[in-house]
Amino acid sequence: MPVTPRRAAPDDPGHPARTAPVLASVDALDRAVAGCRACPRLVAWREEAARVRRAAFADWEYWARPVPGFGPPDAALAIVGLAPAAHGGNRTGRIFTGDPSGDALYAALYETGLASQPTATHRGDGLELYGVRITVPVHCAPPGNRPTTAERDTCRPWLARELRLLRPTLRAVVALGAFAWQALLPVLAGTGWQLPRPRPVFGHGAEVFLGAEAEGRGLWLLGGYHPSRRNMFTGTLTPEMLREVLRRGAGAAGLR
Repeated sequence: MPVTPRRAAPDDPGHPARTAPVLASVDALDRAVAGCRACPRLVAWREEAARVRRAAFADWEYWARPVPGFGPPDAALAIVGLAPAAHGGNRTGRIFTGDPSGDALYAALYETGLASQPTATHRGDGLELYGVRITVPVHCAPPGNRPTTAERDTCRPWLARELRLLRPTLRAVVALGAFAWQALLPVLAGTGWQLPRPRPVFGHGAEVFLGAEAEGRGLWLLGGYHPSRRNMFTGTLTPEMLREVLRRGAGAAGLR
């Protein structure tokens, strides 16, 4: 008689590892992600941010849960960031929505023909992505925008399952920032793509092709600086630099 894998409770650190592999669709994955409570520090922080709101958002009912990925389940291009912002995605319930990083990213996506509108303010605002799905290695807002290594690793099965579900259509991934790049490498290797040796190093404009270990196509991995407020303010990343890496990602994915 087959043994049914034991599922962990949402507040068990093993919840993502036990739950993610059995999910059969991106929609099911998104629902499971939103109910996760596996990292006590992150749960406490995201809920505290919802209680102690910024004055500008005093009338908002914060999402205050893990923020799932956003975009179609048959995307050819994935964009991977870091984690939701405490008063951005943690407030709105949609990744990169309601904070300066999202303002920069969605404007660039619109200008490159990958989004239906240049702004993202809340779930249900009509925004659509064309052939693109945005996700993160850590689905809860971390204090100081700095998740721990243990939190990243606990959350990793969600990202691994998401990329596995996307694999039939996925042709390219853009990693926004070194954290996303480093989090992605073991996930991509475990999902069936071959990493070159030595392992590729992150940089803005980095581009590497990963062959498929079995059936299926290879994958282009591209690096770009994260559109953080600091990077945009200092000119480390300009709007044109962001648009260019997205155009290259779209081209590698066959969207242009």
